[in-house]
Amino acid sequence: MEFSSRMNRFGDEIFSALNERRLILEAEGRTLYNMSVGTPDFETPPHIKQALIDAAQQQDHWKYALRDTPELLKAVCDYYEKRFHVSITPDMVCSCYGSQEGIGHIGMVLCDEGDTVLLPSPCYPVFIAGVKMAGAEPWYYPMTAENGFLPDVSQIPDEVADRAKAMIVSLPSNPTGSVGKPQIYEEIIAFAKAHDIIVIHDNAYSDIIFDGSVGGSFLNYDGASEIGVEFFSLSKSFNLTGARISFLIGRRDVVAAFRKLRAQIDFGMFLPLQQVAIAALTGPLDSVKRQCELYRQRRDALCGGLRNIGWEVPDNAGSMFVWAPIPKQYASSMDFCMELIDRAGVICTPGISFGPLGEGYVRFALVLPPERIAEAIHSIDVSGILK
Repeated sequence: MEFSSRMNRFGDEIFSALNERRLILEAEGRTLYNMSVGTPDFETPPHIKQALIDAAQQQDHWKYALRDTPELLKAVCDYYEKRFHVSITPDMVCSCYGSQEGIGHIGMVLCDEGDTVLLPSPCYPVFIAGVKMAGAEPWYYPMTAENGFLPDVSQIPDEVADRAKAMIVSLPSNPTGSVGKPQIYEEIIAFAKAHDIIVIHDNAYSDIIFDGSVGGSFLNYDGASEIGVEFFSLSKSFNLTGARISFLIGRRDVVAAFRKLRAQIDFGMFLPLQQVAIAALTGPLDSVKRQCELYRQRRDALCGGLRNIGWEVPDNAGSMFVWAPIPKQYASSMDFCMELIDRAGVICTPGISFGPLGEGYVRFALVLPPERIAEAIHSIDVSGILK
């Protein structure tokens, strides 16, 4: 049996080695502090759970959905007006089963074999996988510490920009935790217009931003809906990661093409999940704001605690992730991660998982309460791994 050559576009799964080591240590009874996967540990709001229970009792909701209901589309439009002060219409919205699925497929809508897509480096792995599934070629624009891990379109050569079909932007960033500024978005929009590029903005963490900043939408900026679209996720704000509810929002022809592609492979989002989304979008947002403060406390506990034991880890500005440079005595983020598990029982993600410029860093997910984070830091300290 020979599998499709398409599978050769993807490397080995880095996480499998970490997971295998975790299982071995768990079987030995070791205490582990798992901060590798970005799955929130906070409770899903009760009114959202109840919406699922109530919707599941209706037999008609167990049929094919075939479309996003008018009620769902209205809820998205109303939410964008209320939360982001952005006016959109239902034809600018299409649901998908999580931003990961959406970003994995949108390249097939926009690109032909051999086309170029501009990707941040470091970036979330599905950005790379989606480009490769479409048969396109990634060109990585750097997000470096010297530039605050923010995009700088002036560093993209004109000849590269002229052949690019699309550009993915992710702010607040996974994995670096950097937060966009108005000037950055304005420069990206002008750049995209000048080179006829579609911008795809991943907006999964707009509700997890610290130190006085306020999360917004890419579509807040003049001209954005003319050249771009945005993936908006309910996963992190409302603790719905397993439900897989996201939306592509923005430029009408891109959304229509995406909807056409999804119609070939799907019969629409399960109707009870559409009711879950409506409950989240139309319900109270006080828990979202409280949760942001709790993430800040975890950020302070992790970054401040690591600095106290001699590991110079800067505070992240947003998202539920901390991007930490590995100690100078290590050359490989994967080697450091494996040794950190063995010696301290602390699990994080090697930076090499996030593209070419991810090497030299590790990513921590803020998925433990401050007291457990303090225990993890103590375990790192007494392990001697930083010495």
